[in-house]
Amino acid sequence: MKLPSLEKLYETFGSISDSAFGAELLRHALLPELLGKDVDSLLYWAGKQLARRYPLDTLDEVKTFFERAGWGTLSIVKEQNDGLSVELSGAIIAARCSVYERCACQLEAGFLAQQIERQTRLVTEAIELPPKRDGKARIFVKWDRKQRIDEQEAQAKGDE
Repeated sequence: MKLPSLEKLYETFGSISDSAFGAELLRHALLPELLGKDVDSLLYWAGKQLARRYPLDTLDEVKTFFERAGWGTLSIVKEQNDGLSVELSGAIIAARCSVYERCACQLEAGFLAQQIERQTRLVTEAIELPPKRDGKARIFVKWDRKQRIDEQEAQAKGDE
């Protein structure tokens, strides 16, 4: 199935006022029921797949995507030689952290890992860090400077 471009999605759905209620029902009620104990790893994989379908060229574009997708505001907390500490904040994250015992952002972590991997051409993974009590999610993105991804490998990943 051919998917519409990111621009087309922004244009079509960007001005519609949406409810986080529906997304949260899917994320926290239905998906765990369907996916069972594998929900976190499958949401991480799904985030990576979304990033492959909608590649972004800069971190600013990733930040914009997060806001338009209703995933919250992405902020860089600390940049290191081999990693990036980011914070995800906003009303949706604060609400999620207040309602659920575990403020899971695996979809977002997978999406972020894949976008950074594509941009750096280095093998990259992201882990969700335990949240502090400030209603913000924390993700650490780490890349391996010794494991470069060549163009063919990147293409093959995109075709999966």
